Amino acid sequence: MSTIVVFLEAKGSEVKRSSLEAITAAQGIAGGGSVVGIIVGGTSANVEKTGEYGLHSCSIATHSLLNNYSLTAVAATVAQFAQSVGASNVIFPATVTGKELAPRVAIKLQAGFIPDCVALDVQNGSVIATRPVYSGKAKITVKITTDIGVYSLRPNVFTARTINGASPVQIKDFAPNLSNDDVKVTVSNIVRNEGTLDVSEADIIVSGGRGLKGPENYHLIESLGKVLGAAIGASRAVVDAGWRPHGEQVGQTGKTVSPNLYIACGISGAVQHLAGMSSSKVIVAINKDKDAPIFKVADYGIVGDVFDVLPKLTAKLTH
Repeated sequence: MSTIVVFLEAKGSEVKRSSLEAITAAQGIAGGGSVVGIIVGGTSANVEKTGEYGLHSCSIATHSLLNNYSLTAVAATVAQFAQSVGASNVIFPATVTGKELAPRVAIKLQAGFIPDCVALDVQNGSVIATRPVYSGKAKITVKITTDIGVYSLRPNVFTARTINGASPVQIKDFAPNLSNDDVKVTVSNIVRNEGTLDVSEADIIVSGGRGLKGPENYHLIESLGKVLGAAIGASRAVVDAGWRPHGEQVGQTGKTVSPNLYIACGISGAVQHLAGMSSSKVIVAINKDKDAPIFKVADYGIVGDVFDVLPKLTAKLTH
């Protein structure tokens, strides 16, 4: 039977939801094989609930050279682990970390790599992946022909599901064989913007565009986002103008998102922006131009000035 490796990421005391989604996706193609996890720098407390989602075992990688995060050292660790368990497939969440690691691991394993998958299926014993192309205007199905396949999965597309009667996860240790040559660059310090949700993994996103006319009006977006418990996003024009940080940019040159609800406020809907958010489950557009391209992809549209609509919408949702 085949073994599928899932790379896990932790946030605080728990594994990220995107990692749980990857476990569920792996279960869908395992066909009775084992689904095992690898986490770098984590603890047993981080992964103890992963068994509920079908993870058979999880190995915690430890090494002195992993004390400070090094992309190259982590990639070497994951590749060594995949080889040690005879993996047929390696799955990453397409988070910032996953996007960096997956292609490097694929190279080390001499494996085919399919990024940003939105579906995984099995046909005639082969894994068939579906991913968007042409800025999200079309989707293609792809099959890897190498012995090992590496995939990254778009967050919020796969639904993480628990399994009734699943056995507790077996927690193991893994000691990679690393040297100084595996450490090219290390991260010495991480400064987090506490309390701010990452748009790439948020359930709800409220984004603003040039229709807000200036950064001093972005409080309208933030107020609605606070009421909804949403992440705050921005169009490229807003970020290029210096109104918002690049970490909030949604689009082809920003972050690709797939929330349950995406509210576009004063965003016309350039193709580059649509490429980053068109896979959202429900899209609401607010724009005073009834012919704005954003309305072509929106499930619900409000033709109106954001300065009139947003305060009323926020007040309505507050009560």
